[in-house]
Amino acid sequence: MYEELSPSAAAARIGATTRSVQRWIAEGRLPARRVGGRWRVAIGAIDALGVRSADSAIPNQPLRPIRSVFVANRGEIAARIQRTTTRLGIRAIIPPTEGPGSVDLLSVEAVVSAAREVGADAVHPGFGFLAESPKLAEAVVASGLAWVGPPPRAIRAMGDKASARRLALQLDIPVVPGYDAADQSDAALTAAADSIGRPLLVKPAAGGGGKGMHVVRGDEEFLGIVASARREAKAAFGDERLILERLVEHARHVEVQVLFDEFGSGIHLGERDCSMQRRHQKVLEETPSPGVDGTLRARLTRAALALAGEVGYASAGTCEFLVDDAGNFYFLEMNTRLQVEHPVTEAVTGRDLVEDQIRIAAGEPLGVSQDEVGFEGHAIEARIYAEDPESGFLPATGTIAMLRWPSHEGIRVDAGVVQGAHVSDRFDPMLAKVIAHGDTRAAALDSLAAALDEVLILGITTNVAFLRWLVRHPIVVAGEARIDTLQTIWPDRSREAQRLPDDAWTLAASVLGGGWRLNSAPVARLESEGIVRAVPVEPEVASGRAWVEQPDGEAVYVDVDGRSVSIARAAPPDVDRAARSAASHGPAGAALELIAPMPGAVVAVHTVAGASVEAGDPIVTLEAMKMEHVVAAPFSGIVNEVRVRQGDQVARGENLGVIDPAAPTTTARYAPDTKEAAG
Repeated sequence: MYEELSPSAAAARIGATTRSVQRWIAEGRLPARRVGGRWRVAIGAIDALGVRSADSAIPNQPLRPIRSVFVANRGEIAARIQRTTTRLGIRAIIPPTEGPGSVDLLSVEAVVSAAREVGADAVHPGFGFLAESPKLAEAVVASGLAWVGPPPRAIRAMGDKASARRLALQLDIPVVPGYDAADQSDAALTAAADSIGRPLLVKPAAGGGGKGMHVVRGDEEFLGIVASARREAKAAFGDERLILERLVEHARHVEVQVLFDEFGSGIHLGERDCSMQRRHQKVLEETPSPGVDGTLRARLTRAALALAGEVGYASAGTCEFLVDDAGNFYFLEMNTRLQVEHPVTEAVTGRDLVEDQIRIAAGEPLGVSQDEVGFEGHAIEARIYAEDPESGFLPATGTIAMLRWPSHEGIRVDAGVVQGAHVSDRFDPMLAKVIAHGDTRAAALDSLAAALDEVLILGITTNVAFLRWLVRHPIVVAGEARIDTLQTIWPDRSREAQRLPDDAWTLAASVLGGGWRLNSAPVARLESEGIVRAVPVEPEVASGRAWVEQPDGEAVYVDVDGRSVSIARAAPPDVDRAARSAASHGPAGAALELIAPMPGAVVAVHTVAGASVEAGDPIVTLEAMKMEHVVAAPFSGIVNEVRVRQGDQVARGENLGVIDPAAPTTTARYAPDTKEAAG
């Protein structure tokens, strides 16, 4: 139990008003002491007043009994929450997100209505969707349900990144120089960008998670990036306001996990290093940070506790910072929810953060002091995504045809998919997390590498092979990763171009069979990744590679060192196909089809047939999983055809249009759609 409380927490404990407690302190009737400019009251002195028994909030007697929790989420975090609720004897209700009875997890009204209909006592938002929405928190509380998260006022105070920056400055906590004012006009943002200088970071004011964040290095690209960031921010958070910050390069991304109860008591659970990122999305996370010593840790945790305490925080939360090599740190934002990477903290502290959240939501005190928090060993987490690292980490879709997770001591897998699951472009591409815990960092990293070697996912493109390479990279092994490390080491130019091994072709041929030939072994004509080969069919092939036949029997998925590779029967050659191939891959000067690099929705079409374009001009902008990707002109020429419209849904590999590099025959010039450009 904590020894001291704030005046507001002391008031809640004894059933008095905060004003009364403050008056008693001023009159000397209640002993208290100053800590960082704020009064702290001894619990013994409070209990001595006898206004209300301290037993009213002991863990065995929660103020708001929670017997069922509506999980306003899906995937691995929903399964994670259910694991804890089952252990606690609490019923978890996970709504469907597709098909009959599905619940729109982006609708406050739909979530609250569904929770009430099933008789839930509480709502747990997980992460993503509306997890950091003060409107959802307010609606849940107003409906009489318990909200498993911080108070709406705390979400509102810290969820607005601009106001959070200003609060940090008031508490003498440094922030990255930037612009967070209300004027969001292009002119105001341009002027601010000129003042900050390049490079700079554009990010949404109303949300985190890396969505809508872009780096600007040149003046000419600024307004285009602003337009894209506004669209992404609006789609992900319902708010298109932006913040500009000076880009702090070669820094570490370090965050502090805090835990507060409703009585003002708070602790930290150490820091996590999340520096290894791609597209501002975390890939590896670990605790403790290899770049934080005891002195810096004390400064970071003190800042995090001050920020959370200032806004009356309750529940689990995370304060994120940038740390440079000189030991300077800058507050970035506070995530007012459970973090994706919370398992590494659980591994080294032995706590269950979901259980902590539920108990706090039930009105229980923490019941543990900072001195009682223990830290044992080291933990590292790798995120498995449905994405193609070889193609700029673009998201992938498909059906999981075969799935195998590692299962040995010291390894935890939080997965949100099962074999046979279909992965669409509607949701975040994260499939699972593999967490390793060891006595030392080296032991944890070795364990994680071995675990990733055991992961098998066939039927969909994932980053498993990439992760196997990454956790063995010298920079990762040395603990020297920074936020810009990945863009300097990937793609790995020292590696030879990936080539499908001969035994994979032979395996596919033996499974699929081939055409009969007179006086010769049958041959299968196969195609994979744009390569066509004629492969002799051998009835029995000994292969150590995992494989599974596709449902149509026309292809197989083969595991190639962590990659799921599809090898299919090749279509017989014909004149039309040859002509299209020549048009798309022919010599310089030929017309070129623009192919969709990923599945998604067309959010903007920037040109029209007959317009002239320069190399690099945007043609179509696609959006999948709340991230945008611009398909640009590969060379200067004329747009012969645009085959999509705004709002269309396209598949990977679909033809978006055709560009002819021939000399212009029209004076029409590329002009971006002004409505789209303005966001």
